[in-house]
Amino acid sequence: MHSSYVIGVDFGTDSVRSLLLNTSTGAQLSSHTFFYPRWKAGLYCNRSANQYRQHPLDYIEGLEHTIKACLADVSPEIRSQIKAIGIDTTGSTPCPVSAEGIPLAMLPAFAENPNAMFILWKDHTALQAAEQINAASLRFPTNYLAYVGGAYSTEWFWAKMLHISHTDHTVRDAAFTWLEHSDWMPMLLTGKKLQDVQRNICAAGHKALWSEAFNGFPPLAFFEAIDPHLKKMAAQMPGTFVTSEKSAGTISPEWAATLGLSTNVIVCNGIIDAHAGAIGAELTPYHLVKIMGTSTCDIMVVPPQDLQGKNINGICGQVMGSVLPEFVGLEAGQSAFGDIFQWYVSLLTWSIQSTGGHSTDLSSQLLSALANEAAKIPGDAHTALSIDWFNGRRTPNANQSLHGALLGLTLGSDAASIFRSLAEGACFGARAINDCFISQGIPIHGITAIGGIAKKSPYIMQMLANILQLPIRVHRSENTCAIGAAMNAATAAGIHPSVSDAIRAMGQGFEQTWQPDPAMQQSTDHRYKQYLQSGKYIETVHL
Repeated sequence: MHSSYVIGVDFGTDSVRSLLLNTSTGAQLSSHTFFYPRWKAGLYCNRSANQYRQHPLDYIEGLEHTIKACLADVSPEIRSQIKAIGIDTTGSTPCPVSAEGIPLAMLPAFAENPNAMFILWKDHTALQAAEQINAASLRFPTNYLAYVGGAYSTEWFWAKMLHISHTDHTVRDAAFTWLEHSDWMPMLLTGKKLQDVQRNICAAGHKALWSEAFNGFPPLAFFEAIDPHLKKMAAQMPGTFVTSEKSAGTISPEWAATLGLSTNVIVCNGIIDAHAGAIGAELTPYHLVKIMGTSTCDIMVVPPQDLQGKNINGICGQVMGSVLPEFVGLEAGQSAFGDIFQWYVSLLTWSIQSTGGHSTDLSSQLLSALANEAAKIPGDAHTALSIDWFNGRRTPNANQSLHGALLGLTLGSDAASIFRSLAEGACFGARAINDCFISQGIPIHGITAIGGIAKKSPYIMQMLANILQLPIRVHRSENTCAIGAAMNAATAAGIHPSVSDAIRAMGQGFEQTWQPDPAMQQSTDHRYKQYLQSGKYIETVHL
């Protein structure tokens, strides 16, 4: 009896990684990463304007490179037993496409136009558009924002579409519709036509207002109240809406030949990377999975009968089947986490950068040195207080117009103490998310952490456990998003009857648990109250 294998493809912010796994044991046979060359060169982005765009060629080249590299590592016999490909991507990362489903940036007329590219999740150019959507929602007796926490974010699908329609009429008029990155990749690999695209309800529900409660999207009158162009786009939204563990079809002959795979290989529907990461991290009901990277995403699943029609306010959505098909998926998060520390390192190394001497190794060394020195500061020492909204606030209560802050600085504030304040503020932001759930009757039975910070920063992980006052277990794998996509793929191929069965068979387990220090509870509680009070003040300051 032959073993079977699947490929999980994880499209992240900076790179794409493909992973080849055994479906019976979860054993990893090969893993390869491709860094997006155009993104790495800073093309099509403008940090000062919060504009972050990615060219579809970065994705296509990365997909081909990483899968071919994985296949080159294994025998022909193993290659012949690959059954399915699963895909996760960042989100909301949508793109305007033609009537043929081609991203406009792939057409000669738009090849260098950032507005015709994929608009990355962290792009905040659509702030006014999001405000326009929120204002329009108040005119209706039905709360069409109820299932996205009560406020629409500049990071999401309709706001980005509306912003481009206001600022670039050429792109607006050329776009037949918009597709999330997580929907375009399966369509590309299967060769399906646009009218046959399967849109995943993970992205549609958490980012685009799709809900079973509305029998799909809100009515056209809602979109017309926002802008006539949105009504047009909503009226001609092609495709069906499905959970992510379903098959999108088999790989097209063209892509099978390009990659060296059988045309019988199934392509799974897409899913947002954080939700795939929660699957790969072996989530269970009421156990919060924190995906800790440049930002954070917090994912939980809850039995639908426990909610009984309750809407959880202030989060990034509750969607039936968005993570595991039999549960309601709840999403929250912070718009900046690791990005805050990288920003601080960039400030400290500015003079070195200006002479061309900065390196990734130097950043890592400096972060390590800062953490070591910050750890020596007594818990009751006076340090500045940080508000973590450096990229706006995602949860609780999305508001991307807010700004971060450092309060209580003195001439004695040194580099290590400021770093401590930034780390503390980021951890307080995480506690505010926990409180948002708990205050609305959603208990948190445990926490699992995944991502680079969970693996590489003992200082921040211990501080986080102290501030949350909960143990935090760290997942063993560094590739949980790709593993989650692979688990979906194994389910789509019928190898496992459900995603939960795939988790049990292919899970990688946990490597350590961070325990809170009870001696720190009083001081962290006091500082957290100061954080909340200061945050209320910062919300009143308009810069």
